[in-house]
Amino acid sequence: MSKVAVVTDSTAYLPQELIEKYHITVLPLAVVWGEEVLRDGVDITPQAFYDRLPKAKTMPTTSQLTVEQVKGAFQSLLEQGCDIFAMFISSKFSGSYQSALQARKEIPGAAEKIAVVDSLFTTMAMGWPVLTAARAAQAGESLASVRKIAEHARDNSGVIFVVETLEFLRRGGRIGGAQALLGTMLNIKPLLEIRDGQIEPVEKVRTKAKAIERMLDLVASRVGGRTPLRLAASHAGAEAEAQTMLAAACERMKPIEQLCVPLSPVIGTHAGPGTVALNYMAGVE
Repeated sequence: MSKVAVVTDSTAYLPQELIEKYHITVLPLAVVWGEEVLRDGVDITPQAFYDRLPKAKTMPTTSQLTVEQVKGAFQSLLEQGCDIFAMFISSKFSGSYQSALQARKEIPGAAEKIAVVDSLFTTMAMGWPVLTAARAAQAGESLASVRKIAEHARDNSGVIFVVETLEFLRRGGRIGGAQALLGTMLNIKPLLEIRDGQIEPVEKVRTKAKAIERMLDLVASRVGGRTPLRLAASHAGAEAEAQTMLAAACERMKPIEQLCVPLSPVIGTHAGPGTVALNYMAGVE
């Protein structure tokens, strides 16, 4: 039986030690800043990105994974004798998933050896299912089993987040159902979630502190007491706020695993600086 290699993209922004421990292949999307094409987390770090953003005269845009980029990674792993489980950023945010499907189609005989799954998420709401898949693969599960385990993990994951402004989501065209909030947002902090693969509004709250408090209530409600629970705080240059929120969430919900990670530059381009998110996966062993 072939071993299963797990492939994902940089927008999960998994900690490097976990990428190495579970041998996860991470393909970087890119930030396009003027003439520069900067690979997410390779050519530009979150810290450098969030330091540069407020002073920038031109705003960055982003670029999806290319078919050739994914195809090269797939071929390399197939040559090593691996089957491949690949999970990428929501197809409603990026064409990366479609690039992966096309890459698989262009490799002769790959259809049975490569499973490509739409995460319907990004950040650690995708990262938790990817980690679950990688742990199953390391335990010797088959490709079909890894896929089933990962899809169950995805279906029991979620993320709620607060942005400083909807302007970055609007500008990048990733605003989804939160479009309805535009024009009403003066002195309001919108609570948003990723639902069915796109961004949807949850509530409008007066201050960021109250929004973060409310986020904890909402995640606790979504989790509904299911165990085991894993939590991850993600942030766009707002580590102190994220750490404080995560500590409060852990005190309240008692996860078996928790992480605090930056939002990748590609996600930060669309969410904007100051964004804080709470990602969860519940009831998944």
